[in-house]
Amino acid sequence: MSELAQKKATYEDLYTIAENMTGEIIDGELIVTPRPSRKHTLAASVLASEIIPPYYLGQGGGPGGWIIIVEPEIGLEEHTMVPDLAGWKKERFPVAEDHNWISVAPDWICEILSPNTFRTDKIKKMPIYAHHGVGHIWLIDPDAKTMDAFRLESGRWSLLASFSESDEVRVEPFQEIEISLEDLWVQSFQPPSL
Repeated sequence: MSELAQKKATYEDLYTIAENMTGEIIDGELIVTPRPSRKHTLAASVLASEIIPPYYLGQGGGPGGWIIIVEPEIGLEEHTMVPDLAGWKKERFPVAEDHNWISVAPDWICEILSPNTFRTDKIKKMPIYAHHGVGHIWLIDPDAKTMDAFRLESGRWSLLASFSESDEVRVEPFQEIEISLEDLWVQSFQPPSL
C-alpha cells in the first residue's frame, strides 16, 4: 500500500477552521477560503437589497413567494456548500430542521466570483448544483464587472445571457425587476462628501 487513503472531510471538520475563514465540503474535501473582500461583499449586499424586497417581502408590487438568504449553509448529500446568495420558492423551503444546514436544494443560487473561489464555484459547485436540480444560477465577477445567468435544462446549464459594466438586467428567475449592474461594483461607489 503506497499511500494511506486521504480521510474524507465531515461536517465536524468545519468546526476546526478559523472564524475569519469560510469552510465548505465538496467531494469529501474540506475547502477553506478567506472571508470575502469588500468588492465581493458589496456586490452580494447590493444584489440582496434589490431582490429581497420584491421577492421575499412583495414590496413595490413585487411577486413575493421567495425565501432569499445571504450565505446559507446548504447540505446536499455529502457536500456542504455556502453560496453567496440562495433563494427557495416559499413552498419548498424547510422552515425547521434538526441541523444547521438547509437540506433542500435552492431554486436559485448566486455565486460572487473571486480569485480564491473562481475555480471552486465554476468547476466543482456548478455540477453539484445541477445534479441536485437547482433551477438557476448567476455568476457575478466584480473584478471583470460581469454577470452570467444560467438555467438548468435537462440536467445541464444553459447560458441565458451575459451582462457587463453598467447593463440594466432583467433575467430569470427575477425578471420582473431591473437590476443595474453598475450598482454592484465597488469602483462605482461614491462616498458621501463631508
